[in-house]
Amino acid sequence: MLIPFSLALVIILALIFEFINGMRDSSNIVATMISSRAFHPQTALTMTAVAEFLGPLLFGVTVAKTIGSDIVASEVISLQALTVGLIGAIVWNLITWYFGIPSSSSHALIGGLIGAAVISSGWDAVKVNGLVKVLLALFISPVVGFVVGFILLKVVYVLSQNATPHINNFFKQSQMFTAVALAFSHGTNDAQKTIGIITLSLIIGGQLADFTVPFWVVVLSAGTMAAGTALGGWRLIRTLGGKFYKIRPVHGFSSQLTSGIVILGASAVGLPVSTTQVVSSAIIGVGASERFGKVRWGVAGDILTAWVITIPISALFSAGIYSLLQLLKASI
Repeated sequence: MLIPFSLALVIILALIFEFINGMRDSSNIVATMISSRAFHPQTALTMTAVAEFLGPLLFGVTVAKTIGSDIVASEVISLQALTVGLIGAIVWNLITWYFGIPSSSSHALIGGLIGAAVISSGWDAVKVNGLVKVLLALFISPVVGFVVGFILLKVVYVLSQNATPHINNFFKQSQMFTAVALAFSHGTNDAQKTIGIITLSLIIGGQLADFTVPFWVVVLSAGTMAAGTALGGWRLIRTLGGKFYKIRPVHGFSSQLTSGIVILGASAVGLPVSTTQVVSSAIIGVGASERFGKVRWGVAGDILTAWVITIPISALFSAGIYSLLQLLKASI
């Protein structure tokens, strides 16, 4: 069965978004491993890509259902609006990637989707209760990441206070397990966002009667994210890996374990969160736990600013693109 061009375009753009997301967010998983010299960069990226691919295949599609069915109404929003929403998110992601700013791809996607839905169909296209739930998850999760990271490092230091210097080797080698857990949780959460968008587009395009995720959508989305991850996002790796403070193996171990717990917990209840936010806040929480002045708070402030402005800017991008397309249509 042939897929209409408008539907194929949405699927292609969703996969482009996912590839960029994987490329950008690979830094969240491997930055502390590389900075603490626990693993060679390519080894870390390959290991992460495999775990991310397996995440959505093994964990289910709870987050995908939240993204695809709880934010916008499929009977109101159009494929054109989805197209524009994805373009707005991709544009903002590329801008922040170019300048090495670890902003949130999840925020960009939500902002782009809402901006396109509202400009094309009004607020009737938005499911307010679902949107509020998603926004709360996105904004509360970094706070949870900071608090858990702060407490976890205290616990780690208490448990290892009588250890020999060889404990550093334990923290280095243990990052293989914490990084895999974090990558797995990242795949279960972030890949599902694209799965949700593609499934929503299939419903709007008349290919599906209800929100039942086809297996090929899961495989394609997970594979695309893994491919982006394997290439890596080196600008962001430098930001997360060294600009906050000098990361040692204990920091890498603690921040990865924190991030994995928070993201996997959110995925289990179907809440989409930003991996960038959670990992960054966990790194900051771990550093502040050791010494408050250890963290370069100016860098943290710049990243916080990017988090705050991403949703409104990507919404404006998508709304502006939609308006421009309507003007071009009217002039033809």
